[in-house]
Amino acid sequence: MGTRRSLRKTLRATLNSSVAGAKKLAVLCIGSDLRGDDGAGVLVAERLQKSLANSRKRPPVKIFAGFTAPENLTGEIKRYKPSHVIIVDTADFKEAPGTVVVLDPGDVGSGVSFSTHKMPAKILVDYLQKSLACDVTIIGIQPKNIDFGEALSKIVAGAAKEVAGAISDLVLKR
Repeated sequence: MGTRRSLRKTLRATLNSSVAGAKKLAVLCIGSDLRGDDGAGVLVAERLQKSLANSRKRPPVKIFAGFTAPENLTGEIKRYKPSHVIIVDTADFKEAPGTVVVLDPGDVGSGVSFSTHKMPAKILVDYLQKSLACDVTIIGIQPKNIDFGEALSKIVAGAAKEVAGAISDLVLKR
């Protein structure tokens, strides 16, 4: 349990600095619940939507479930006009399954693989930054298995829950 608390505390501190000064925050969760651990982003979106719906506080945040075609939501994200965007997705960065990293947008495409989506992550990030003039932060969760028809592994589901908890803590305490 100590490791989970440590993960959330570290992630929260990193996110807090990444979204400092955010007037409106968009969280774009990406993934396929049909491909094992690639469903981590979908789980993050579901948990965030539930925690924010149950909150009395209405923070300036909107959750976007992009599934495998997040580019289909770019118009809706542009209409929301966020100052900051957090993207949550599984990413292969050659670490232990369930490892969570916060990536700088400049790191996307240099040794990190986002493999199950129609549009390369780099193009999506560049588009959001240029069209919205917003800050983008990427949270990657190392998958264990992204085979079609597999279930989300316990280790990656736990990491996704921690990510959702850290983002929820961040936006509800602002």
